[in-house]
Amino acid sequence: MKKIILTGDRPTGQLHIGHFCGALKNRVALQDKYDTYIMIADVQALTDNFNNPQKVRKNVYEVAMDNLAVGIDPKKSTIFIQSLIPEIAELTIFFSNLVTIARLKRNPTVKEEIQQKKDLFKDDVTFGFLGYPVSQAADIAIFQADLVPVGADQLPMIEQAREIVRKFNHIYGDVLKEPEAKIGDFPRVLGMDGRKMGKSLGNSITFTDSEEEIKNKIKAALTDEIGGKNLLGLFEQFSDDHETIKKFNTQFKNKSIKYSELKPLLADVIIQTLKPIREKRAYYEKNPKIVEKILFDGTKKARQLAKQTLKKVKEKMFIDYFKKTI
Repeated sequence: MKKIILTGDRPTGQLHIGHFCGALKNRVALQDKYDTYIMIADVQALTDNFNNPQKVRKNVYEVAMDNLAVGIDPKKSTIFIQSLIPEIAELTIFFSNLVTIARLKRNPTVKEEIQQKKDLFKDDVTFGFLGYPVSQAADIAIFQADLVPVGADQLPMIEQAREIVRKFNHIYGDVLKEPEAKIGDFPRVLGMDGRKMGKSLGNSITFTDSEEEIKNKIKAALTDEIGGKNLLGLFEQFSDDHETIKKFNTQFKNKSIKYSELKPLLADVIIQTLKPIREKRAYYEKNPKIVEKILFDGTKKARQLAKQTLKKVKEKMFIDYFKKTI
């Protein structure tokens, strides 16, 4: 049997070329080698978008279409909606007894993200946001995932999930797989303004941007040291012209690079790469019932696996009181 991979996206906006370089290309390649589960993490998205549920709901379908457009095949990968798997919520509650508040606060990824969200949380953080590593551990464990593809910055989250699963198995008996991080060399793509490329920051290039929009965004991109390095990185990701890549890198080191030459070439290679993706996405936009069926079937399949795992968990915890389902 193939090993199980769990990955996914928070539905807080359309995916963009940062996701394409950092996760989606790799995700498409892995679906041929692994039993792939792709979670649209709407519950996790609500931890910092609790006051805007309409935004999360709308973007569930946007994220699904983005995944399908880049080449995720529903015959090979299972795409599902997190909130429609109640077993995840149950396991989250059981896991919450196995981790302390102090441990959650020490998690470097959580500390950094709380700092980023200080305008939302003011002087304190919500229980849901602080505890999302517990929910994430339940996401992984409920599907008995062997591997979770992550960048190095997410390693603390996987380590915390491993700790929780290890403690559960120690107390109740071996039933859950201890997941491993599948670390990839995921390039960090910045936005056109030099900040992290973000769905809500207006600095990204999405799969629905027109050719003119892409050209204008690249044209307006910053060319300071950070911005220039980012443009070069993007060109390396999207172009297979190694001689031109080498030339621009040499010019960048010598501080003789002409961005008026690089930017049009970069825009062109991005446009050419995204053209079939944009066309495929337009097909799904015109056929929302197909997307709905893919999500329904995927969620149904994912829930069957989650039910099997939770049944074993409850048996180990001695809370399987009746043989019949209530």
